Amino acid sequence: MALRSLDNAIPISPERPKKQAKVAVSIPKLSDPSVNDENRLPSAPIADAIIDYISSENLKPISDPESNIQSLIDGFDSKDWTKFCELLNNARRFALYHPSILHPNLEKVVMILVKAIKNPRSALCKTSLMAASDIFKAFGDNLLEFTDSDAFNQLLLQLLLKASQDKRFVCEEADRALHAMVGSMKPLPLLHKLQSYAGHSNLRVRAKAAISISYCVFKMGLEGMNEFGLVPLLRMVVDSLNDRLPEAREAARCVVLLVHKAFMESEDKEQESWESFCHSNLAPIHAQAIVKLISSQ
Repeated sequence: MALRSLDNAIPISPERPKKQAKVAVSIPKLSDPSVNDENRLPSAPIADAIIDYISSENLKPISDPESNIQSLIDGFDSKDWTKFCELLNNARRFALYHPSILHPNLEKVVMILVKAIKNPRSALCKTSLMAASDIFKAFGDNLLEFTDSDAFNQLLLQLLLKASQDKRFVCEEADRALHAMVGSMKPLPLLHKLQSYAGHSNLRVRAKAAISISYCVFKMGLEGMNEFGLVPLLRMVVDSLNDRLPEAREAARCVVLLVHKAFMESEDKEQESWESFCHSNLAPIHAQAIVKLISSQ
């Protein structure tokens, strides 16, 4: 079964020349009322700043990383947000090449990312999303094991929110971060984190969560799905079968098909039919929808 990739083509903003690697960003005054005070990272002098969006493969190791780790962490108190972007790129370099040195500061870095992702400056937001992707790839499940649960929850929420917004180049960077998250972490504990967003009031957040959920289930296999529970999996996505957004409906259908496959490969099919299983564990309207979906395949 083919699941649609979360990756999209890298967008080209209409404000930037198509082949230019750097983006000119106007820095608002500190007193600019359009800047959210709660999330504000201190502003630089009024000027156009050049921000480099450096791909992971073009990042280089840190020279003498043991001596530079503390200056990285202390530097995040900077009042210059362009320097903040440089520090985020350095954090990416630590994550990719020196993860054991960055590891003791992992929780603090996650909270720094949360604050930066929430910032209204698109350049800063995108740079922090790129950092999130590299940190997922470098640390994977350690983000759940060695960071505060609330810190990870806040990061996950911000990724879902940014992936759901209208600003395309930020949205697609958040999609890439979500893809890196699902690809680098064990599906079962991550699925427990994603579960609470399956019924989110924001239909776009709901859809993004459904896509990540479908990838988790796809990675789990029969043993993992049985450990989580086939019935909880169906209940998690059944409402999304009739969601307003097609990507949410498609993701929910993928999960149902995977659960059906797991059921047919389990010993339960010898004792109970799929139709009986659905009707005994789901509301009648939901059971009928799932039975109809499977019979139409």
